Amino acid sequence: MAVDVGGTETKAALFTGSGDDVVAVARQRLATPRTGDGATTADAVVETVAGLVAALGERAGRPVDAVGLVVPGVVDEEAGTGVYSANLGWRDHPFRARLSERVGRPVAFGHDVRAGGLAEVRLGAARGLRDAVVLPIGTGIAAALVVGGRVLAVDGEIGHVDVGHGEPCGCGSTGCVEARASSAAIARRFTARTGRPVAGAADVAALVRAGEKDATVVWREAVDALARGILVLAALLGPRAVVLGGGLALAGDLLVDPLRERLDELTTFHRRPELRLAALGDEAGCLGAALLALDTPEEKR
Repeated sequence: MAVDVGGTETKAALFTGSGDDVVAVARQRLATPRTGDGATTADAVVETVAGLVAALGERAGRPVDAVGLVVPGVVDEEAGTGVYSANLGWRDHPFRARLSERVGRPVAFGHDVRAGGLAEVRLGAARGLRDAVVLPIGTGIAAALVVGGRVLAVDGEIGHVDVGHGEPCGCGSTGCVEARASSAAIARRFTARTGRPVAGAADVAALVRAGEKDATVVWREAVDALARGILVLAALLGPRAVVLGGGLALAGDLLVDPLRERLDELTTFHRRPELRLAALGDEAGCLGAALLALDTPEEKR
């Protein structure tokens, strides 16, 4: 069983197979629980995942041998702990131990973005690249850093780099990439600017395609913040490519073309990384969670 807990949605799938040859036999999505308090939200996530393990195992008619769970924010994979999530509010929550106790199965625990990066490296758009960044853009923005063909076990919180726009971020700082360029920020800023609520960034993208002025301004500012964040990555790491994933990458050329142009405008002597769209869509984190569970020896899960 693989479960990818996002800031807005939780994705789960039951996989069978081994190595990189895995097949999903059952899937389910549902809203990530929020209680208004970080500790009780984390407890609610554990209960939700336990329910998914039971439900999908019963639906598929086969037992669950192990669970791969990935969550956002700062993660201590060795300790099995969610250290901090700016969007969901928990601190130092022992996810692996709590879930293993709850379901009676070994649990592999990891970071949602690194898991998605692992999936893209082994099965998707980053396959064959030795140095790259996998950058999913959803409720938040983080990065999986690929060096020498391996995903580094570090927290690439590029979403909380100050790129100078001065607007407040949910993390408590100002000027963060995420405060303008995340899917949630794009929808929120359009509504604040116009007074017209939208369901998400996809609605804003549709308005941009239709030539709506306010949507175009919000989109342009998001692209600028994202380009400045990528430029920091280019300066520090020099990746050959940046693989754009998450919900916002579903906008395709509407995102990639202006982002490439803005990077060209901002870049001086740095090599601009190639921009690629993720091959696995918003399923990458869930697939990566499955790979973690399959890869990790049982005694270390």
